[in-house]
Amino acid sequence: MEVTQVLLNAQSVDSTVRKHAEETLKQFQEQNLPGFLLSLSGELASEEKPVDSRKLAGLILKNALDAKEQHRKYELVQRWLSLDVAVKTQIKTCLLQTLSSPAPDARSTASQVIAKVAGIELPQKQWPELIGSLLSNQQLPAHIKQATLETLGYLCEEVSPDVMEQDQVNKILTAVIQGMNAEEKNNDVRLAATRALYNALGFAQANFTNDMERDFIMRVVCQATLSPEVKIRQAAFECLVSISSTYYEKLAPYIQDIFSITAKAVREDEEPVALQAIEFWSSICDEEIDILEDYGGDFTADSDVPCYNFIKQALPALVPMLLETLLKQEEDQDQDEVAWNLAMAGGTCLGLVARTVGDDIVPLVMPFIEENITKPDWRQREAATYAFGSILEGPSPDKLTPIVNGALNFMLTALTKDANSHVKDTTAWTLGRIFEFLHGSTVEMPIITPANCQQIITVLLQSMKDVPNVAEKACGALYFLAQGYGDVAASSPLTPFFQEMVQSLLTATHREDAGESRLRTAAYEALNEVVRCSTDETVPMVLQLVPVIMMELHQTLEAQKLSSDEREKQSELQGLLCGCLQVIIQKLGSSEQTKYAFSQYADQIMSLFLRVFACRSATVHEEAMLSIGALAYATGPDFAKYMPEFYKYLEMGLQNFEEYQVCAVTVGVVGDLCRALEDKILPYCDGIMTQLLKDLSSNQLHRSVKPPIFSCFGDIALAIGENFEKYLMYAMPMLQSAAELSARATGADDEILDYTNLLRNGILEAYSGIFQGFKNSPKTQLLIPYAPHILQFLDSIYMEKDMDDVVMKTAIGVLGDLADTLGSNAGSLIQQSVSSKDFLIECLSSDDHLIKESAEWAQMAISRAISV
Repeated sequence: MEVTQVLLNAQSVDSTVRKHAEETLKQFQEQNLPGFLLSLSGELASEEKPVDSRKLAGLILKNALDAKEQHRKYELVQRWLSLDVAVKTQIKTCLLQTLSSPAPDARSTASQVIAKVAGIELPQKQWPELIGSLLSNQQLPAHIKQATLETLGYLCEEVSPDVMEQDQVNKILTAVIQGMNAEEKNNDVRLAATRALYNALGFAQANFTNDMERDFIMRVVCQATLSPEVKIRQAAFECLVSISSTYYEKLAPYIQDIFSITAKAVREDEEPVALQAIEFWSSICDEEIDILEDYGGDFTADSDVPCYNFIKQALPALVPMLLETLLKQEEDQDQDEVAWNLAMAGGTCLGLVARTVGDDIVPLVMPFIEENITKPDWRQREAATYAFGSILEGPSPDKLTPIVNGALNFMLTALTKDANSHVKDTTAWTLGRIFEFLHGSTVEMPIITPANCQQIITVLLQSMKDVPNVAEKACGALYFLAQGYGDVAASSPLTPFFQEMVQSLLTATHREDAGESRLRTAAYEALNEVVRCSTDETVPMVLQLVPVIMMELHQTLEAQKLSSDEREKQSELQGLLCGCLQVIIQKLGSSEQTKYAFSQYADQIMSLFLRVFACRSATVHEEAMLSIGALAYATGPDFAKYMPEFYKYLEMGLQNFEEYQVCAVTVGVVGDLCRALEDKILPYCDGIMTQLLKDLSSNQLHRSVKPPIFSCFGDIALAIGENFEKYLMYAMPMLQSAAELSARATGADDEILDYTNLLRNGILEAYSGIFQGFKNSPKTQLLIPYAPHILQFLDSIYMEKDMDDVVMKTAIGVLGDLADTLGSNAGSLIQQSVSSKDFLIECLSSDDHLIKESAEWAQMAISRAISV
């Protein structure tokens, strides 16, 4: 088949031509995959063909090797590995040949495809000659060298470091560093080499432990930051940023020079370069914050991960450099949600510095604030306010509170009276940060007093009428103001203003321009927080809010014939309204008398939610599901009357693999329904259990949904008791194989360990629910065959020594449940178990009172079981 014209047609502006071409390509691929891939690689390699068809051929080839979804990616990898060797060899030859093409686009596409093939073959010990043949290109003309270095860069991105021999890594690094050297006269080659180094840094562990090699790499990178070509300077600073996090502990000898280079770049270089230079220091802050958090500042002399306090040492020079950047704002940065410029990067870095060094930053920043806060030029006033807002997280309340108390009045005045909306925007943001970090039940010296509370609220509510970006920040400030009173039980200083706050927030949501700067979303978030943190005194007003929000949701459902853009806005609004109802229902469902008052609305609310499910948007489904969970909690067993209509949407949610968040939330709602309905959920359990078992065995469902599904087994067993009998033969083997998997997670990284602990906790919650559900039933003996395996699972996770506190509490609880339900049948098994005794002793002496309580209960249950 002649693919050139088809590939060109597939890029046509005429949609009929385009669709026909896409269909033809799809058929070709389905009918003859080897022929399809060969003709694409031939197209890419042929100099006679137009660049556009070559580029698309390469792109389709790349997509035939890789996909975002894990299960699809796996299929494509297997498909490539099973192709005939001669076909693969011919394709690879075409790809390597394309690297010497005079057309830059063809070369660049071939680089990416070669890396994808290498990502599949090198781990399988195939294509061993690839790296050698790439490195032999170093003596050829500049454009081939450039393409080769680009390929090596992509290759390092695709392949994990343990796949390559150190000898090959050394050769790649040598070629890359040679390409970066100042002796290399061709800028394209230097740029490709610098970008390749960025990806190759993860492979350089051994080289960074060797002083000579490390010095050489660092020298070449630092030289490249001074290149006359801006893109090379930017790429070199990106390498430094990566080195700062990957090789933090090796930086000490170079930090002085790096400071000089970055300071010069921040003050004099073009923005893309200056931004990366600031990013270097932000990255160092991230490293030091992590170390200080992990070790809590108690370093012993032999601590493995010392903190070098680079930020503390650089403070006197670093802070003034960052403060200068704050004056380089852009005129329209507040309106643009994705704006990122020097001033914003500098402020962000200043905030990280404050978190790293705490109180030490305050005296270095205060003079700048005092000098600029009243200047006639808006840039100086805004920079001073931004500097103040940036240092509020990190230093101690003792250090900040007196300063804030002195500044509060000034800021409230600025928020209403300053002529410039940038200054107002930043002032409202700073007030929000004051309320977030220095206000609440844990802070000893209150910032908000009966004397200033009214003024603060008046100013914030007035600012909600300002331009959208200022109004949005004022909503944010009110959010944190309310949150600070979240754990006040009796009366809150905000109570007298409740009606006024709610009214102003609702008015903000109705503004014509509420779609700008996230204003509508921020207003609903603030409204939710005001309701959530309100006290019993305002319950009647919360109740009055129910029909108001219901009416708004009703109106969104009535809207007809919307364009796709309007429909999207509509969905967003429905999501916000469902979220708001959820908070109101939770508030009113939390006490008996309010629950009764709310029940008059339950039918209407439920019918609105069912109409929302009939719409098509995932975010709305997620919000509506959460609201249903709250409604089930509030209505209890009465919720049963809604089940016949609601069940099909519950099933749809459990089947929603694509939008796995919806699936996860639905699994949570099944738990809520079990607690609300208890055995009234029985008629629906066959369908629910079938779907949950399907979800568990699917490789398409995101793994994060699997732990909650196991917990859900426990919820169902608790609700239906011995009726769970018919599911045991399906659920128990699933739990056993997941348990075996989660017991062996040794030496894994933090992310895998966190997931493993979530999985263990889900499995243990299932066991716990099943044992408690069968307690006192004549059918408890059905569980005896599973006991040895469960005890073995508890042994193995105890031996691993890597469970977190949550798992520990659930695990010791399961040991107690086992003894409590099985009685003397469990006694001897527990006595034989390898570690039950040690585990119990450890939990009894835990500092965590929840673990201790669980352990004391388990100890009683076990001693009863053993004494029988």
